[in-house]
Amino acid sequence: MSVLNYNHLRYFHAVAHEGNLTRAAERLNLSQSALSTQIRALEARLGHDLFERRGRALHLTEAGRIALEHADAIFAAGRDLLDTLGQTGQMRRAFRVGAEATLSRNFQMRFLAPLVGRRDTDLVLRSGKLGELLEGLRAHALDVILATTPPPDDALGRFEAHLLSEQPVAIVGSGVRMAGSLSEVLSREPMILPARGSEMRTGFDALANRLDVRCEIAAEIEDMAMMRLMVRADMGVALVPPVVVADELASGQLLEHPEATGLTERFWAVTFPRRFRNPLVRKLIEAGL
Repeated sequence: MSVLNYNHLRYFHAVAHEGNLTRAAERLNLSQSALSTQIRALEARLGHDLFERRGRALHLTEAGRIALEHADAIFAAGRDLLDTLGQTGQMRRAFRVGAEATLSRNFQMRFLAPLVGRRDTDLVLRSGKLGELLEGLRAHALDVILATTPPPDDALGRFEAHLLSEQPVAIVGSGVRMAGSLSEVLSREPMILPARGSEMRTGFDALANRLDVRCEIAAEIEDMAMMRLMVRADMGVALVPPVVVADELASGQLLEHPEATGLTERFWAVTFPRRFRNPLVRKLIEAGL
């Protein structure tokens, strides 16, 4: 039976992340020669060189990159095991979700609703920019990312993008601001808009050109939660997916203009291929489709 020495793997993992034998040896409280011996033993067991030296730095070979991906997954699984069977003895598992900082909080709650009341799951929710979250997903620090855009084209071969929902985007505001046609509202009322560069803002600018209206812009905001607060404060009318202000629409505090904008926003779940995937990922994606 083929056996892997996991002490050798732990030493390799430390050197790979340090990129330097001296620092890794200090961290592990080993001599450099002893650490080199352990790395050579692992290379002999795997049948491949794992590092190549360039100057004073160590760089992973192709085999080394593959070994590091597996080592990251193995040690992440070990941390999950400790979390699961830790201090209470109760079966628990962390579920780590990344969400774009601009993403609707209401949409996030809908996606995560199946986790409510689960006593076997610790939910960890992190927000940030898509690029930062993708790095966290690649490093196995996250199980899934929620986003309004899929990964860049050059990353599609590595990440998996699952379209959860495509929702209409509407003009919403207090009832008194909704009087008149869509063109009249856009020409008359201060606009609370997504920041330039977003797909939704690009679509709105094209809509305004087609309607031949010049808008007064009250605010340009990346954060949907802030847009919600501003339109609730009656600072103008907002361009948002209705899910962002679902509670205010249900209570009648805000109204949706009856004319459709023809714009939509898409919501994605992004995952990364791995051997030890959290089983909750598939369940939540299937529930969200």
